[in-house]
Amino acid sequence: MQQQTYTMQVGGKTLTALFSDMAEQASGSAIVTYGDTSVLATAVMSNKREEALGYFPLSVEYEEKFYAAGQILGGRFNKREGRPSDEAVLSGRVVDRTIRPLFDHRIRNQVQIIISVLSIGEDDPDVIGVIAASLALATSDIPWGGPVSAVRIGKRPDGALIVNPTYEERKNDRYFFDVLACGKNGLINMIEVAAQEAPEDELIQALSRAREELDAIQEWQARIIAERGKEKRAVTLTEISDAMRALFAERIAPKLNGALITGAPGKGALSALKEEWLAAVAASLPEESKSDADDYFEAQVDEELHRAIAEDGTRPDGRGLDEIRLLFAQAGLPFLPRVHGSGLFYRGGTHVLSLLTLGGPGDSQLIDTIEVQDGKKRFMHHYNFPPFAPGEVGRVGGFNRRMIGHGALAEKSLEAVIPPEEEFPYTIRLVSECLASNGSTSMASVCASSLALMDGGVPITRHVAGVAMGLITWKGNHHILTDIQGPEDHHGDMDFKVAGTERGVTGVQMDVKVEGVPLAVLTEAFAKARAARLTILETLQRAIAQPRPHISPLAPKIISLTVKPEQIGLVIGPGGKTVNKIREETGVDDITIEDTGLVYITGKADAAAQARAAIEALTHEYKEGEVLTGEVTRVTDFGAFVTIGPNTEGLVHVSEIAPYRIEKVSDVLSVGDTVQVMVKGIDEKDRISLSIKRIDPEFAARRGVPAPAARRRAR
Repeated sequence: MQQQTYTMQVGGKTLTALFSDMAEQASGSAIVTYGDTSVLATAVMSNKREEALGYFPLSVEYEEKFYAAGQILGGRFNKREGRPSDEAVLSGRVVDRTIRPLFDHRIRNQVQIIISVLSIGEDDPDVIGVIAASLALATSDIPWGGPVSAVRIGKRPDGALIVNPTYEERKNDRYFFDVLACGKNGLINMIEVAAQEAPEDELIQALSRAREELDAIQEWQARIIAERGKEKRAVTLTEISDAMRALFAERIAPKLNGALITGAPGKGALSALKEEWLAAVAASLPEESKSDADDYFEAQVDEELHRAIAEDGTRPDGRGLDEIRLLFAQAGLPFLPRVHGSGLFYRGGTHVLSLLTLGGPGDSQLIDTIEVQDGKKRFMHHYNFPPFAPGEVGRVGGFNRRMIGHGALAEKSLEAVIPPEEEFPYTIRLVSECLASNGSTSMASVCASSLALMDGGVPITRHVAGVAMGLITWKGNHHILTDIQGPEDHHGDMDFKVAGTERGVTGVQMDVKVEGVPLAVLTEAFAKARAARLTILETLQRAIAQPRPHISPLAPKIISLTVKPEQIGLVIGPGGKTVNKIREETGVDDITIEDTGLVYITGKADAAAQARAAIEALTHEYKEGEVLTGEVTRVTDFGAFVTIGPNTEGLVHVSEIAPYRIEKVSDVLSVGDTVQVMVKGIDEKDRISLSIKRIDPEFAARRGVPAPAARRRAR
């Protein structure tokens, strides 16, 4: 095997790139290792140009290999890797969103990047995957504008920033934020943030620290590429003929500004103009490609949008650059009587309905991937985007990468205000239905879900809102757009989504269509996003100011109690016999027992109370002096055995029945008698001694066995 390695230090660990002939048929490949985590990235470009395509055919596949975790994972009946997990989809999107802007989108040859996780340790492979993909592409013969680098910045409880924090460090309850940043040459081109209401200035500091690491990794990659990089392949790019340019200038250009700047939401006028253009090309230039005509129209719309905003200060719907569209919010929809909570949010032509469902701890999602084994997820947000939302027809059902990504963004944006399990032990599922789309449905989903949580009585700390910011760069100047809509999202240079509360940021996601964005521009965008967020939060606050005092009566009731860890086996019983018996006898929906001894009982109030009483009795630890009521189960010459718990009995010695001598126990006690007893003592073998006389000296006398003196007087 031929191989060569390159190393550098990042965050106190060695980052290694291995180049070999293992995947020699690929256009480019690299294995990148950081700690015990290794990723193989391969890049291949087809030789054939797909003339009929109206887009650049790039695909990024991220594959989790079970062997990477050193465990035999998968289902009981299938041990092969199957559909990618949500975590794999999200990691693949990180790579895709980072490398895609650096391609010439006139390319029509298929390009495929495959990221294979070969080994996973304490470091997340998503950062390593970006660097591996960058090296595979940059050293190949595929035309690409990289390299590009990635780094994760975290924050310790003491306030110190961490470069590439481990999984364990990121699990800390006081872990303040998690910033994943990608970029090149001092610019940032992709951001993912999850934060606990972090101030904007602290996130800017983290991005500044990230840029330092990115610059160092860029220099390292540049040295590798200078040594190993192949000459780039010549590919045929989409070229527009003079005849098509002339036809556009004559028929469409005079109408373009009017169709784009309508003062109304949506893209109806633009769509109509595009159809007119395609019809004109088909009639006047039948030999020209429809996909080329489509490309040219979109390029001209892009240029006119930039010019109109930069030179005229005119946005497609007539708003000012910092102006938010018309807002509407409602908590609790009367036509949804069976759901546990609902919220409806409008921002201009974007309308989202979010629905809340509450379940018991047993309804949590089990996670078993190479990154997380035997994990549980009690808060979920799912996002649906049907074809009618943008006014189109299409496939219904299922989900795609975009839906998974948008759902995850809203989920992490809301996570910061979700109460801990100890305070609110419910499993929480939110579903956001995008009913109308004209830009930033993910941030509208955050707003609608915040309303639904409060409507459902979930004690979230405060409202969360989100807004998407845009960017127009033109002739060396930049213009930040607040609350971008469809055309600005599609043709603008940046989609910068920021969610948070009045106290700080909880989630960020940024994509760009340019090489990257300077930190100074991001600082300005953060400030304007905060101003917009506070305005949106006022609208949410007016709809519902605080969580409703009670959850829906349709939601299950949950009672919790704690047993000692060593008592868990007692509650479960052999093969689950004991806990299943409690479920059957009380009629509760579920009993969930955590490894810590925390027990959650889910069901109707009366049933849950009965189950709790049964478990408390089962695990009760008896103490000297405790007074109990029990049933006599056996009578012997030396005393009587009394059941005082489900699996517990004690002995009332004959001397403890009365304050005087009893000749025969059976003269006073019979099997089935209910008696009140006091715990006299517990010996080293946990045998319990009981007493009747200590709490009821007259018990025997009432049973017809008086004291000897009384018997003599009676004679």
